[in-house]
Amino acid sequence: QLQLAESGGGLVQPGGSLRLSCATSGNPLGIYAIGWFRQAPGKEREGVSCMSVRGDMTTYADSVKGRFTISRDNAKNMVYLEMNNLKPEDTYKYFCAAVANPFLAIQYLCKERSYEYWGQGTQVTVSS
Repeated sequence: QLQLAESGGGLVQPGGSLRLSCATSGNPLGIYAIGWFRQAPGKEREGVSCMSVRGDMTTYADSVKGRFTISRDNAKNMVYLEMNNLKPEDTYKYFCAAVANPFLAIQYLCKERSYEYWGQGTQVTVSS
């Protein structure tokens, strides 16, 4: 069983930056593929960025490529999402997720249904 807890969300002006953090506990993070997803009220959750267990595969949604960076620190059991040049359309609740599957193919790496463990989310609002 893995527990996840996001932090770092908030209100930021367009063009600003935030770093989301996800603290994990219960099992070593190193056996999990990880992902960041986001969801607006009444909408489906969408994959933002995901990373394989070994870190050799990373995906980004087209809308965030070049602006967001996913990273992990297995020693600290932490997952991060660095978000730069934020836009109003990045306003969502952001969730981190994990699944203990080292064989997850890249086409499924950032699909919501691939993930077993989820945090409660942190709100990001981009507005002037």
